[in-house]
Amino acid sequence: MNHNILTTHVDTSSETGLRTEEMLLNVGPQHPSTHGVFRLVVKIDGETIKEAIPVMGYLHRGTEKLAENLTYTQIIPYTDRMDYVSAMTNNYVLCHAVETMMGLEIPERAQFLRLIAMELNRVASHLVWWGTFLLDIGAMGPFLYAFRDRETILDLFNELCGARMTFNYMRVGGVKWDAPPGWVDKAKEFVQYMKKELNNYHQLVTGNEIFINRLIGIGKFDTKTALDYSLSGVMLRSTGVKWDLRKDEPYCIYDRFEFDVPTATEGDCMARYHLRMAEIEQSLRILEQALEQFPSEGEVMGKVPRVIRPPAGETYVRIESPRGEIGCYIASQGKDKPWRLKFRRPSFTNLQILPKLLQGENLSNMVAILGSIDIVLGEVDC
Repeated sequence: MNHNILTTHVDTSSETGLRTEEMLLNVGPQHPSTHGVFRLVVKIDGETIKEAIPVMGYLHRGTEKLAENLTYTQIIPYTDRMDYVSAMTNNYVLCHAVETMMGLEIPERAQFLRLIAMELNRVASHLVWWGTFLLDIGAMGPFLYAFRDRETILDLFNELCGARMTFNYMRVGGVKWDAPPGWVDKAKEFVQYMKKELNNYHQLVTGNEIFINRLIGIGKFDTKTALDYSLSGVMLRSTGVKWDLRKDEPYCIYDRFEFDVPTATEGDCMARYHLRMAEIEQSLRILEQALEQFPSEGEVMGKVPRVIRPPAGETYVRIESPRGEIGCYIASQGKDKPWRLKFRRPSFTNLQILPKLLQGENLSNMVAILGSIDIVLGEVDC
């Protein structure tokens, strides 16, 4: 860690004769466990965290302001750079907002391709989280397994859209390209492989006694706190709230498939671990159904005007990303560029609870708590 002592406070207790010092430590912004350029100024007394102040903005690019001078199609690549671990959901939420304003009808084959791409990306995102979270708390092996299996998903995306992380795949009205011959069969093979591999993940990590004791009761909060901080995704569901926009406010074609919304009540790091692993299982369940029902033919783009001009007005849509609720607000004046565009980013919103969770905790639990929130700094700073 980059532990720079900024100030020292000496407190000598007359009762015990012990001498304690308060120190300010800089964790980051260049630190592997902050998962990006994120700085955490931590005030500690011995090994106890007295205060933690997040410092954000190192990755800020002004995406929302830049969008005011871009056409709607030109904005799509910028959404890739927000949550770059799950760029497909970012692509979708922007297109979905524009399509809602324009009342566009999306071809069925395009809907299937969108859903399959988003769920594959959800699995890939949770694999990145699983590997890096375990790396944060001292386990090297799982990281290698996670990235090995994620590589198969990235290969599928490379065949589908020509990119591995910043996809620029979805378009207003559909998707950029159809799936190449044999792609669906490869995706089916991966789903069956990953279902078996997930059991190996559990055998390797989930039942490990050291791992369990490391996480139980750490970073705990209740439902009221989660709602007060506007948390979403796993951060909310870990407190017992069964809320998933794919179920509660269905979009795309999610209402056609059977899947469960896993919840927990403990609200600690261990609960969040179990939920993300369960979400991989449910995503594979959705993918299995979608790939089986995939239309044999059809268009991948609907009838869209050559110049996309949503009518004057405003709209807000929201979907379920791997990190929680991501929303897109658009205010239009009937032109080919938005008058105002705003994203509701779950990484940024969920990160707000970090100072509360760290206060009074042992310093050794800091990285585990931060990792359990699952942030992507491109989405925090936007």
